Amino acid sequence: MKVNINNPVLFKELKLRFRSPKSFVGLLFYLVAMCLFVFGFIFLTMNITGVSYFRPTESMLLFSFLAFIQLGLVLFITPGLTAGAISSEREKQTLPILLTTSQSSFQIISGKLLSSVAFLMLLTVAGLPIYSLVFLFGGISPMDFVKIFFFLFVTLLAIGSIGILFSTLIRRTIVSMIATYGIMLFLSAVTGFLLIIVMQVALFNFNGVSSPPPSILGHILASINPAVLFATLLSPAVGESVIEMTQIKLPIWIGYLIFYISITVLSLWLAVKKLRVNMKKSK
Repeated sequence: MKVNINNPVLFKELKLRFRSPKSFVGLLFYLVAMCLFVFGFIFLTMNITGVSYFRPTESMLLFSFLAFIQLGLVLFITPGLTAGAISSEREKQTLPILLTTSQSSFQIISGKLLSSVAFLMLLTVAGLPIYSLVFLFGGISPMDFVKIFFFLFVTLLAIGSIGILFSTLIRRTIVSMIATYGIMLFLSAVTGFLLIIVMQVALFNFNGVSSPPPSILGHILASINPAVLFATLLSPAVGESVIEMTQIKLPIWIGYLIFYISITVLSLWLAVKKLRVNMKKSK
């Protein structure tokens, strides 16, 4: 089967998004905020410690703050960019015209998703010079940098795919956006709260004579929570404590990849299948 890599939907969405002054104004404010945070952190740290240099441990702390800021950016901006991709076309009554073109359902869905992903990736790449300041003070390896951005990309694709799915299934953009933000909050906040409860219950029932029993539910909750994963990537001690609490030796990043890649594939497959569900073939 011949694969057509030409995607007019993607090209059109990229032109509309990147020709808009709002996109570059948003990028400017983001970079200004990041610069103020980084230089403010360095200035306050030097004043508090009373020294005129930046220690590697403080550099690692700054890198951790930047990584969690990027994670928050992905979690809270991605639903807003993707949850209205298809439903807004339906509200403007342009979706039937789009569906009658020669573009396949996959080209439409992937074009809408990749245009949103491209904008968020632009925000991430534009912040690389700010990240480079961290390397000047040591304490961070290039592999730490690569791992953080790889898992950011995986999370971005998964949340974006969920937004595209809800935008396809739900007719109204506001409802689709609420549903997407609800899933995002469940994965990022509710799973963390449930993890604390499960671990506390396990410790309460533990008699202390032997090692605590394995907690499969606790390991699953830790594996699907982005904040827990990033904490383990930034500090190996956190990963060791999670393994010690759950008594399951499998690293949580493996479960994270399996879960979020599965979510991405399943969401895109359902979105492609449901995009033309109401269209009847003429006999």
